[in-house]
Amino acid sequence: MAKQIDSKGIEWLEGRDHVFGFNYVTSTAVNSTEMFREETFDLPTITREFSMASEIGYNSCRVFLPFIVWANDAEGFIKRFGDFLSAADANNISVMPILFDDCSFSGREPYWGDQDPPVKGVHNSGWTASPGYAVADDPDSAAMLEAYVKTLVSSHWDDRRIIAWDMYNEPGNHGRGRKSLPLLEKAFAWSRECNPVQPLTAGVWSPAEYEECFCRMSDVISFHEYGDLEAARNTIHRMKQYGLPMFCTEWMHRRLGSRFETHLPMWLEEGVGIYQWGLVAGKTQTYLSWDISENDPSGFPGVWQHDLLTPAGKPYDPNEIKFIKMCLENDSADTLS
Repeated sequence: MAKQIDSKGIEWLEGRDHVFGFNYVTSTAVNSTEMFREETFDLPTITREFSMASEIGYNSCRVFLPFIVWANDAEGFIKRFGDFLSAADANNISVMPILFDDCSFSGREPYWGDQDPPVKGVHNSGWTASPGYAVADDPDSAAMLEAYVKTLVSSHWDDRRIIAWDMYNEPGNHGRGRKSLPLLEKAFAWSRECNPVQPLTAGVWSPAEYEECFCRMSDVISFHEYGDLEAARNTIHRMKQYGLPMFCTEWMHRRLGSRFETHLPMWLEEGVGIYQWGLVAGKTQTYLSWDISENDPSGFPGVWQHDLLTPAGKPYDPNEIKFIKMCLENDSADTLS
């Protein structure tokens, strides 16, 4: 399936500031289901955390939308997503929604009702995939998945608050491999039938064999890169061959050498929009290491893997905040000159 128009991403992004964003889960939610269920949707916290992000200089966020919430409460979910968009917009933050996701750190299928509390000392212990592998592989679920995609995209097909649609986070992860490609292709096709003015994308992550497939379908190129500076430069060089605007939709892993002081000047210089992992250290516990042996269940580690702020808004490292603001100010001055 070919891209709709090669210039779509360029046209939509024209006149916008350089995208400096974060992947967002409310600090009071263990996963996206808890974040968007009526009983646990925490708009005051969302509003407060967006305000903290805006004050630092962030202007965009990437957010995972849970199919299971739509399947059980479509009307309520659509309203809450609208409230989320409004809260972001009030703080001059655009949104990149993610329709599907293969990551399942919990090892469980998504489930309705109260979500289990986080497991002490375990990174992202409550995360479930969306729509979940059983639903994704069930032919009888296709009509409902189509309705989910089309309801969301058609409701916001010309919404300036949405900077792009991310069709599928890390399709093929957790051993799924090629099983996820049919749903990925359908997500693009269903979305295109709604004629959204925003560009569509699917992020290149790993394995590299799917890179051409993802990029061929996308209006803008997106990718994940948690490696050191050399790895990031190599990825950018490889992605430039597609000649489209680029977003690194996941980065910043302090333990692997992916840090603000090393990478941020390079991202800005290359004109790559970025979304670090995490903002506020909360119930997802993504400040902990992926390697459970490196974690101490009693509290915060000496080196956070991801995230930037405590729930009270205190920086993990005040020097990071100073460096971020300095880089963004310099980038803005360069743009104006």
